[in-house]
Formats: sequence, C-alpha cells, structure tokens
Amino acid sequence: VQLQASGGGLVQPGGSLRLSCVASGDIFSVSFMGWYRQAPGKQRELVAIVRGGDDTDIADSVKGRFTISSDNAQKTVYLQMNSLKPEDTAVYYCNQGIIRRYGGYPVSYWGQGTLVTVSS
Repeated sequence: VQLQASGGGLVQPGGSLRLSCVASGDIFSVSFMGWYRQAPGKQRELVAIVRGGDDTDIADSVKGRFTISSDNAQKTVYLQMNSLKPEDTAVYYCNQGIIRRYGGYPVSYWGQGTLVTVSS
C-alpha cells in the first residue's frame, strides 16, 4: 500500500491550496482518512480527519478555513485550505486507515509529506 500526497507549494497569506492524497495497492476498504502537519521545531499535529466518509474532526486552529473531504471509491482524501496564514507553514502528511481484507482491522499508512509555505 502506498499513499501519494500532492498539492503543496508556496502561497501568499490569504491564499488557498488544495491537497490531495490517493492510496494505491492491495486495499479492501478505508476506515479513516486524515491530514497532519509538522512545523519546524514542533510536534506533528492533527489537522483534520474523516471517518466513514462523513464523520469529521477539524483542529480549532484551522476551523472555518480548512475543509476535509474524501472519495472512498477513489481512496482519495482532500484538504481545502483557505485564508492561509504564515503559521500554517508546515509539512502536511496524509494518513489513511487501510483494511486489506474483509473483516480485517485498519492499519495506519502515511504519505510522504508535502510542504506548504505561506509567505509574502
């Protein structure tokens, strides 16, 4: 199983970016999909997570600005980031709970990380 994240880049404060993460490989289903971020010198933190396609949690620091969505059939999770601030600068990692067979338990897989830089 591999997760491929994309969509990061340099954006000015107030701008928008959309991150995508697609899972590939031997996958029966996906239990949860989420995004984490890690800024320089800080611990990795949860940004947003979606379970079962419609049960979502969003970090307070990005609530009202970021939206998580998913396409379970395509095994893809998105993070729409609006009104970006310099403090949103970080490496963003996608995380998916992959079930490899019927009746199996989800195993956590991580993408390679995509850098988001918010700067003028």
